Amino acid sequence: MTTVLDILDKGTAYLEKRGIEEARRNMQMLVAHQLGCSRVELYVRFDHPIDDSDLEPLRIALKKRGEGIPIQHLLGTVYFRNHEFKTDARGLIPRPETEELAEWLAKHVTLSEGGRILDMGCGSGVLGLSLAADFPKAEVTLADVSPDALALARENAEFTELSVSFLQSDLFSEIPEDQSFDLIVANLPYVPDAEELAPEVRHDPALALFGGADGMDLIRRFIPEAAKRLAPGGWLALEIGHDQSVETEKLLHAASLTDVLTLKDLSGIPRFPIAKRGSV
Repeated sequence: MTTVLDILDKGTAYLEKRGIEEARRNMQMLVAHQLGCSRVELYVRFDHPIDDSDLEPLRIALKKRGEGIPIQHLLGTVYFRNHEFKTDARGLIPRPETEELAEWLAKHVTLSEGGRILDMGCGSGVLGLSLAADFPKAEVTLADVSPDALALARENAEFTELSVSFLQSDLFSEIPEDQSFDLIVANLPYVPDAEELAPEVRHDPALALFGGADGMDLIRRFIPEAAKRLAPGGWLALEIGHDQSVETEKLLHAASLTDVLTLKDLSGIPRFPIAKRGSV
C-alpha cells in the first residue's frame, strides 16, 4: 500500500536527484493537485492510501517535472494578484516581478470613470486582467501579436469572468492613431537573443522572450509610439531586463515624457520604468 507520505518522500527524492529546486514543495503541489486538496490538507492525509487511479497520473507528472517541464504547466493554473489564471506553453509563465508591478499600479494610479487601459504584449493576460479587476470602471484592452497568446488570454477572461477587449496587433499597428489611453502597460520581450536560458524558461514561447541582440528592439519601437497614445496625464509602465534601465529612461525622456523613474523589484533590480505624459 502506497500512502500519501510514501509518494511525497519518493517523489521528492526523485526530483532532488534531477536538480529540481524546491523539490518537496513541487511534489506537494503535484500530489495536492491530483488529490484535489490543498497542500496543508496533505498533512492530515499522510497515512491515507493513494488509489492506483491517482498513482499513474502522478508518476507521469513527476517524470515530466523531472525533465524540466514547469510546475505551472503541469498544474495548468497559477495565482497572480489573488486570482487564479490558466497557464500553458502559449504564453509566458507569470513572474512574481510582474505581480509587483501590478500591485504598485493598483496603489499609485488613479483613473477617472471611463478611463482606458492598454496591456500591450498581454501574453496570457494576467497583468491586464488584474488591472481590470483593480479598476472595474475602466475600459481595458489586451493586445498581442500572437494569436495563441490571445486565445489563452481570452480563456483567462472567461475563467475569471472579467470583461475586457482583445486585439491582435504588432505593437500599435492595429490601434487607431486617434485612440488614447490613460494607462499603458507592457511586459515586452527583453531577453538578448544570445542569452542562455534556464531549462524551464525554454518552455516559454520564444516570441515572448527574445528582443534582439541586446533585448531592446521592441522597447525602442514601443516607447515613442506609446508616448503618442497616452492621454494627457496618462501613465506608461514597463517591465525590463536587469541592465536596461539607463537606456529605457533615455528613451522615455526622448519621447517627452515626465516623472521618469525606474522602480526596483524585491531583489533590488531596477525593473519597472514608469513615466507620465504632461497634463497640458
